[in-house]
This record gives sequence, C-alpha cells and structure tokens, in this order.
Amino acid sequence: MRAKSAYRLIVTRTGSGSRLFGGGDAVAHVEIQSLDDLEVVLYWDVPGRSRRRLEEAIRADLETLTPDEFLARWTTFTLDPQQD
Repeated sequence: MRAKSAYRLIVTRTGSGSRLFGGGDAVAHVEIQSLDDLEVVLYWDVPGRSRRRLEEAIRADLETLTPDEFLARWTTFTLDPQQD
C-alpha cells in the first residue's frame, strides 16, 4: 500500500505577497492529514517561495513510499532557514 492511500496533502496559502513570485509575507500552511480519522498528523508553516519544493517532495513520497516509511521520513523534517 502506498502512502497516498493513507494520507492527504493539504496546502493553504496566506499573506498579501504576490503568488506569482512567492514574495511579500506569503506563507503556506502544509498539512498531512490521515484519511482514516481525518486528523492532521504533520504540519508546517513555510515561506511562500519554499512551498513548491516542499509540496513536490511530499507528493513524490506519497506516490512511492509506504505509510510507515512516509511518516518516518517526514516526522523528522525541518525547513532549513538558510534556503529561504
């Protein structure tokens, strides 16, 4: 079973920055929700310009990893402030 069968990615963008360029004070709320009980199991607030890379990496792992592998990998993830 793949992680996408157990979890759903939800991305919410906020802030007044330009979405096209990810500028301003734009922030994205990135959540991983369990499909079993609809509880949020992982959550990050990321700068708007970092959202796309994070979202693509999560989507790729949802497609390729098992649910246990996915949680093991993403539970320890922290956004590197130097990448902003």
